[in-house]
Amino acid sequence: MVSIAVVGSTNIDMVAYSDQIPERGETVTGKDFAIGFGGKGANQAVMAARLGVQTYMVGAVGDDVFGQSAIKNFIDQGVKTEYLATVPGSSGVAPIWVDGDGDNRIIVVPGANAKVTVAQVENAINSIKDLKVVVGQFEIPVEVTTAAFAAARKLGITTILNPAPYREIPAELLAVTDWLIPNSHEFQDLHPEHLEPNSDGVIADFAAAQKINLVVTLGEDGVVIADGTITKVAAQRIKPVDTTGAGDCFVGSFAFGLAMQMSPAKAAALGCQTAGLSVTRLGAQSSYPSASEVAYFLSA
Repeated sequence: MVSIAVVGSTNIDMVAYSDQIPERGETVTGKDFAIGFGGKGANQAVMAARLGVQTYMVGAVGDDVFGQSAIKNFIDQGVKTEYLATVPGSSGVAPIWVDGDGDNRIIVVPGANAKVTVAQVENAINSIKDLKVVVGQFEIPVEVTTAAFAAARKLGITTILNPAPYREIPAELLAVTDWLIPNSHEFQDLHPEHLEPNSDGVIADFAAAQKINLVVTLGEDGVVIADGTITKVAAQRIKPVDTTGAGDCFVGSFAFGLAMQMSPAKAAALGCQTAGLSVTRLGAQSSYPSASEVAYFLSA
């Protein structure tokens, strides 16, 4: 059976909903509060698993109640945890504010995510059978993600980097990355001239200069794929309720598509469908398509 490994973070999301986000020194009254499962890596793994591919979470949780809850959630979601370590200390957490337009602001506190090791991820990549895709982000130490991608590259396994939260990508990591998936803000930060992704030429030139396959997600404007040619994939026109985790939903779906040998355009279209549905609901993983919804998307 085809497998995907997500090397990344596991967090507990603490989400406050308010019509208005407070300014500095200001206190506002919120409308709702929820605690949910998150972390960019965990979100991507859960979405891939819901689509039906064998998915391994490679990372770490703390020896606290949050860590125990996260492990149980992975098992419930069908995500394999053989390579998820439990380490002393707190698990990762993410306080999130969501405003009346559905936009979010997030502070990530790494906790156990900072304790993922090179040896741990190299062992996972070299041990998982039928591994086709390895996914990474920037919520664990960058040298750990680099080691995982380097191990994958030696085995001919496709690597996908979601450069979020934004930081400069080390040359060593970029050299072992097959697909780079930034959103529009991250692309602007990555681009050497800090240009917005407002033309196909800007995106194509950046992909060619970096010798990489590129997928730029543009929210309601869909995605642009640059892999030698330019392909645009439209998004659904909907009013978002909560955009938390939507980008991770797309990445997990795209990784599934590549693992199942879909074309990049078809994999991106699937990602737009799943992410488009997720933003109409509250939360991250809790907003992702159900088994029946996934079956409908895959049959379309």
